[in-house]
Amino acid sequence: MMEGRRDEVDPSDPALGGAAGPAEPAYDPNLPAHYMYGYREPTARMVFDGKRMRKAISRKTIDYNAPITQAVLGRATDRDFRDFAELQPHYSWMRQLLPPSSLDYNPSDCVCTRFVHASINKVRCPINCLAWSPEGRRVITGASSGEFTLWNGMQFNFETILQAHEDAVRCMVWTHNGNWMVTGDNRGVIKYWQTNMNNVKAFTAHTEPLRDVSFCASDLKFASCSDEGNIKIWDFARCKEESSLLGHGWDVKSVSWHPYSSMLISGSKDHNIKVWDVRTAKILATLHAHTNTVYRVRWNQNGNWFVSASRDHLLKLFDIRMMKELMCFRGHKREVATVAWHPIHEDLFASAGFEGSIFFWFTGNEEPAGEAIGAHDSSVWDLAWHPVGHILVSCSNDYTTKFWCRNRPGDSLRDKYNSLRSADGSAPDRRSPNASFVTELTAADASAPAVAAAANVTWIPGQVASTAIPGIAPAPARVPAPVMVPAPVPVVTPPAATPPYVAWDARQQQPLPLPPAAFAYGLAPLPPQVLVPPMPMPPPQMPQQAYGQRQYRPY
Repeated sequence: MMEGRRDEVDPSDPALGGAAGPAEPAYDPNLPAHYMYGYREPTARMVFDGKRMRKAISRKTIDYNAPITQAVLGRATDRDFRDFAELQPHYSWMRQLLPPSSLDYNPSDCVCTRFVHASINKVRCPINCLAWSPEGRRVITGASSGEFTLWNGMQFNFETILQAHEDAVRCMVWTHNGNWMVTGDNRGVIKYWQTNMNNVKAFTAHTEPLRDVSFCASDLKFASCSDEGNIKIWDFARCKEESSLLGHGWDVKSVSWHPYSSMLISGSKDHNIKVWDVRTAKILATLHAHTNTVYRVRWNQNGNWFVSASRDHLLKLFDIRMMKELMCFRGHKREVATVAWHPIHEDLFASAGFEGSIFFWFTGNEEPAGEAIGAHDSSVWDLAWHPVGHILVSCSNDYTTKFWCRNRPGDSLRDKYNSLRSADGSAPDRRSPNASFVTELTAADASAPAVAAAANVTWIPGQVASTAIPGIAPAPARVPAPVMVPAPVPVVTPPAATPPYVAWDARQQQPLPLPPAAFAYGLAPLPPQVLVPPMPMPPPQMPQQAYGQRQYRPY
């Protein structure tokens, strides 16, 4: 709709009161603009209560209420994944999206590589840490200027800012019950905050910059570490130090308390990971797994695994039951600065480092499950998942806080963070699931009608696509293997010009129908179809319905 006075309205538009529309009253400057049919006040002159109004802008909104409502409605009838409809690559299937808690069998649904929004303060400074509020309504970021900035968790707009510390904020963590937040800064000061951002307590815990804070399962105690080289255990209610854990030979960069036990793990600049017994203040084990500074260690929610991120470009997964390394994840080209486990799926975690990219990993696969290449222009200092698990937020040295969501059905992922460029400027890895559906295909793959339609090429039955896809090297057409047929029918080999994914019907001497687009979306070549001979007639004593058919019984 056009903005302006009545004489600026398109005369051919009946919706705006043009020549084809009804007659309009003359402009009266004494009446408000909304009283005049067809009249639109210019944006720069719109005022309310004597004040000029800002121009309305559209904001991206990620609302998790619709998927949760869908899950609640189906909870009474759906048994498990057998009753869930598999999403198809089309926007019409967005209504069938479910929250991550309902898709516990499919953690790949929570690989958040879709860029949503970038938030930046008016006073630009590096963002060192961040945390979601317990209810997931807003994100709290800690800057190097000592300020807290609160961003809306659905529309990602600015809410408020306050001067929290006198020096750079280094860490922040919420208690498990969500009633208190504890933060630390470069001066070693720890502060307690309520949910309304009211500071109720502040005391000096360390003489060097404080690096990390972690709460025990009962929230009665918490651990803090700093560049002093020791770990301190604090009584949360009395704000008093109970014990000090000594054993590292250099700065302690990270600490993490076991989800339900009295064990503690810490990573240090001395390249070591130590496992502590908090009750006795003794070292249970020392793991010499990295060759450089260990920046971050984090327990998994199952209490059996923990992951470490190091300056040697590696991430390593350990099992506390065997006290040994399970897997090593390689993919970062520079130092890995942070790692965060998914709150719902225990086998999914995200990592980021100095190259500015974000990687997503599964515990059973050494290759990354997803990548956001060049997510930030500088080092990424912290990552935090939304409590629901559908959004990931990152903060960086480039002064920005960025929000990432999971991909919707039908998204092509043709953006600068996925398929257009890599960190070194090269094309994306074909093994990466983040690359676009069309760009992952060769010219021979585009001979299927559904694929050809997505790639804007011409498909002729029995021929390979005649129009090459831009940016894709041509590849020779694949010839399907000979099809097995019943003995009475002779074996016929299909011609070489038969498009891929098409089986040859030996009886009718013509191609069989193509599979649906959902199979083409999987980017995996389908096996040749096998013609199954007709089932013989049942014995006369056996009922016809019970022979050769599966009997379904209600649960």
